[in-house]
Amino acid sequence: MPAVGIARGGGKEYAGKLTSYVLVTCIIAAMGGLIFGYDIGISGGVTSMDSFLKKFFPSVYRKKELDKSTNQYCQYDSQTLTMFTSSLYLAALMASVVAATVTRKFGRKLSMFFGGVLFCAGAIINGAAHAVWMLILGRILLGFGIGFSNQSVPLYLSEMAPSKSRGALNICFQLSITVGILVANLLNYFFAKIEGGWGWRLSLGGAVVPALIITVGSLILPDTPNSMIERGQHEEAKTQLRRIRGVDDVSEEFNDLVIASDESKKIEDPWKNLLQRKYRPQLCMAILIPFFQQLTGINVIMFYAPVLFNTIGFGSDASLISAVITGLVNVAATIVSMYGVDKWGRRKFFLEGGTQMLICQIVVAACIGAKFGLDGNAGNLPKWYAIVVVVFICTYVAGFAWSWGPLGWLVPSEIFPLEIRSAAQSVNVSVNMIFTFIVAQVFLTMLCHMKFGLFIFFAFFVCVMSVFVYFFLPETKGIPIEEMSRVWKQHWYWKRFVTDEDYPNDGYEMSKPTIVNIV
Repeated sequence: MPAVGIARGGGKEYAGKLTSYVLVTCIIAAMGGLIFGYDIGISGGVTSMDSFLKKFFPSVYRKKELDKSTNQYCQYDSQTLTMFTSSLYLAALMASVVAATVTRKFGRKLSMFFGGVLFCAGAIINGAAHAVWMLILGRILLGFGIGFSNQSVPLYLSEMAPSKSRGALNICFQLSITVGILVANLLNYFFAKIEGGWGWRLSLGGAVVPALIITVGSLILPDTPNSMIERGQHEEAKTQLRRIRGVDDVSEEFNDLVIASDESKKIEDPWKNLLQRKYRPQLCMAILIPFFQQLTGINVIMFYAPVLFNTIGFGSDASLISAVITGLVNVAATIVSMYGVDKWGRRKFFLEGGTQMLICQIVVAACIGAKFGLDGNAGNLPKWYAIVVVVFICTYVAGFAWSWGPLGWLVPSEIFPLEIRSAAQSVNVSVNMIFTFIVAQVFLTMLCHMKFGLFIFFAFFVCVMSVFVYFFLPETKGIPIEEMSRVWKQHWYWKRFVTDEDYPNDGYEMSKPTIVNIV
């Protein structure tokens, strides 16, 4: 039996190369991650602005002003505010189900366009809000926009990219998310200082900018050959395939895509088809990978960063410095993942990142517990002590940013066969949004009750997810999407669900597994 979790065997190599045309289109498409990242960064900052709280959540503001407790665990516990923030993810969950049908029947571009338009509308309403109902309506539209873009962008990137560069190009989506978070945090800091207390309008309304980028981008982007073939546009798809691969002879890849499309058209109900035994591996990954991604503990780590930077001596600038340093680490580590994921593989990053996060969470839990104790009062925390903790926090952020951050989107988007791709991606996005909502909703309450033990809670799940990857996730580096099924057939565990009748020709979905040498 091969090494645990790894499916052996060389993959088919189609003619072609990474062209500048594909690189530019993938970079433009990846900008869809900006709207998700911007919202993640902007929502937390806005809900800490006094002018915003006084206008829309006066009871929360009064509680905040009256509560002079030094308990660092419970001072931010407010279900009202967390509901405002996390409600977006419920809207994204609902939108992802509709987006699956749009993406399948009308193409990836239209789904991206809808995402940009809906997010733009939500940003305008939120920026002009004068009542809570306008905020809620805006958040719902923002959620719809994120649901559509998160459904379509990862699929678009995986389908456009050649197999040897698929990992790096797909991670452009996660890189855009991290850049969006960093920019949003910086804007929050400066907008909060605007006299008159209307800076929150600029923060919320500023989401129009990333929304316009993906909206305009979707209009000029080409559709993927996979999507064109799926909609019967065979000649256009072949022309497009020649252009994105940079060679004239694309007949083998084109024929394989046509065969995959013909098979997918036999499926009347892709949602019901997902439950077939032969798709059990993909369904498990579509559920468990986003589930684990949201239980890495990134939220609790990022929450403590401003407190510790304030202790080091940055004073009122602690939140800005925290955002800049952790944001830069996030971006830099994502770039490392882009560079290495197609060289070293997905599993190595998952396992190394998991180990790194586990060690850092245990160390930070011990340090926070020793100084904050059970009452949440840090007292006089030495600067050197806080510096040590901050170093481990940055190391943790790096571990997440080159493993579960980007790979949580990459791996699910590349393992689904065409006949279930849109439906399975919808499951992936839905699970991600469900657990993002749950974690966002209960995180501050858990922190208040579990205290520093919350670090141990998430460390346990990091351990579980690392074991899961080691035993059950095969390596998908360099394998064309349309023959991905063979990794399951050759896997020590998943092969019991995938038979020779399901995928003949040694696990290839296509009919002629010949090797094409690239000149």
